[in-house]
Amino acid sequence: MLALMLATAGPTLAFADDGGFFQSIRNLFGGSKQEPVLDAVPYKVTINVADAPRSVRRSVIAASNLQSLRRSPPSGAAGLLRRARSDIDQITAALYAAGYYGGSIVITVAGRAVESPDALATIEAARVAGPVLVQVDVAPGPLFHFGDVKILYADSGKPVAMAPTLKSLGLITGDPALSNTIVAAESRITDFYRDQGHAFAKIEDKDVTADHATNTVDVIYYVQIGPAVEFGPVTVSGTDKLRRSFVEERVRIIPGEMFSPKRLADTRRSLLKYEAISGVRIVEGEKVDASGRLPIAIDVTERKPRYVGFGAKYDTTDGASINGFWGHRNLFGGAETLRLDAQVSWATTLPNFMPDADPFGYRFSATFGKPGILTPIDDLVAQASVFREITSAYIREAATFQAGIKRNFNEQLWGQIGLDLEASKVWSSTGEDDYPIIGVPIEVNYDTTDNVFDPSKGIRANGVFEPFAELGQAGAGAMMFKGSLSAYRAFDEDKRYIFAARVQAGTIFGADLLDVPPQRRFYVGGGGTLRGFDYQSQSPHNAQGDIIGGLSFLTASAEARIKITDTIGIVPFVDVGTASSGDVPDLNDLGVGVGVGLRYYTAVGPVRLDVAIPVNPGPDQTGYGVYLSLGQAF
Repeated sequence: MLALMLATAGPTLAFADDGGFFQSIRNLFGGSKQEPVLDAVPYKVTINVADAPRSVRRSVIAASNLQSLRRSPPSGAAGLLRRARSDIDQITAALYAAGYYGGSIVITVAGRAVESPDALATIEAARVAGPVLVQVDVAPGPLFHFGDVKILYADSGKPVAMAPTLKSLGLITGDPALSNTIVAAESRITDFYRDQGHAFAKIEDKDVTADHATNTVDVIYYVQIGPAVEFGPVTVSGTDKLRRSFVEERVRIIPGEMFSPKRLADTRRSLLKYEAISGVRIVEGEKVDASGRLPIAIDVTERKPRYVGFGAKYDTTDGASINGFWGHRNLFGGAETLRLDAQVSWATTLPNFMPDADPFGYRFSATFGKPGILTPIDDLVAQASVFREITSAYIREAATFQAGIKRNFNEQLWGQIGLDLEASKVWSSTGEDDYPIIGVPIEVNYDTTDNVFDPSKGIRANGVFEPFAELGQAGAGAMMFKGSLSAYRAFDEDKRYIFAARVQAGTIFGADLLDVPPQRRFYVGGGGTLRGFDYQSQSPHNAQGDIIGGLSFLTASAEARIKITDTIGIVPFVDVGTASSGDVPDLNDLGVGVGVGLRYYTAVGPVRLDVAIPVNPGPDQTGYGVYLSLGQAF
């Protein structure tokens, strides 16, 4: 199975503003072109790092401009000499960052030290014979550790009475004295006092002394704490088509409350979640006002209200589709959103019971959202659709309407309750039926991840409970519950090794299998649930071999996301799952798919290429699956 997804949406996507995504694609296929350098001086560099751990050698090589720019020769002999001399500072900084303060660096160009007065003439003479030989010899010396660390008042030089612990700053005596830790501790110190209401806290100065006799580093921070202050008046600017009152209602800063950086961060996040706003700048006053309070200015930047886009998809199992859409981000001045979608599709695989069915499908939908429908944290979301869909299990022609009130409890948790209406005609293995359906979905979502497209830590949890019934039918109807839980963890600071796992499950109870409309049953198989298996294939079948779906399902996935370079990664993975005819998944019927993926990391997220095979395929399985998309699998 081969799936391909291409989409562009102009202003609707982040990469449309700077072209970073398209430039990454051009670079991937060799489309990047460099202008020739005038009077270029090719060279060959050798870097020797003696008696050092592998991590230090890697850091030195990574810091060297001579190494990273070796395929881009500098202009003239003077350009090469400048590049070589700049490496001394670059490598010194890398050694300090690793805790080595007594190292030595010797760089020679054509056998001459870069500090030599005749180095330039030596390069000019050597370049005629071919690439100039450059050698970098680094001796890191001993590893230094933290010695005495103090936090003093800047004005008196006395120890600060209430200071953060050295452990919280990462400055524990005896630990390696990494220069990055010393610098990072500055912001941690100021954050410590700002969290207590001291808005003007800052580091006036610091002394860093490396003792080469004891191989220790002593650090003194001189702190200006300032008084604790309260929030003062808040002013909003930058609004044009967006009502200023809309922004003011969503400001989390309360005048008279103690100053808090968390309030500032909460305000920025609460505003940036709206499509109408592209940027939020919060400016703290340079001094308190006449009442002793700190004024705050909030400047917002609006997005262009209208956008258009299109998308295309091809899958050897499900067929092809193309869609276009138009949207508005600020319909009435209160960040109301409207999006109109139109899609046509062509199925390549038809249900066994209707081999001569029309493979043409379509979908037209309108989606509307209104923030603050009841209170500033309650949003109205609604969608109306008319469509025809063709799957391996059924063909459906339907009109649907969903509407709900979504409450944003905080930045990580939201819940929604709504109404789900459907009028449909469905062709399945049991014949043709009309389904007028009403449901009341209740949804809860919790997300602590650090990135929408490529998370490296945190969890995502989602649960949906929906009682639904066919209008005109006796009885209470069925009840559906489904949920998912994903977890992510990076094993290193650079996030090059990430483990990701997901579990999904669902059940329908209160009705027999064939009494549940086919489109409401559960199906497993394909790129979204069980890679390597054909779409919906790991689901219950009837005696004739038709897919009929199940009352329950369970799937689980695990991935090891490993970056080989900054832009290329590999992802071995395993998926398991099944849909069952009972209301509890049958774990004896689990399908298992394994595979490996390739990731190309761009500014907007990874481009994903996965290849999977079923470990225990059924008799009619294709035998493999290939999936291409933007973003991780989950």
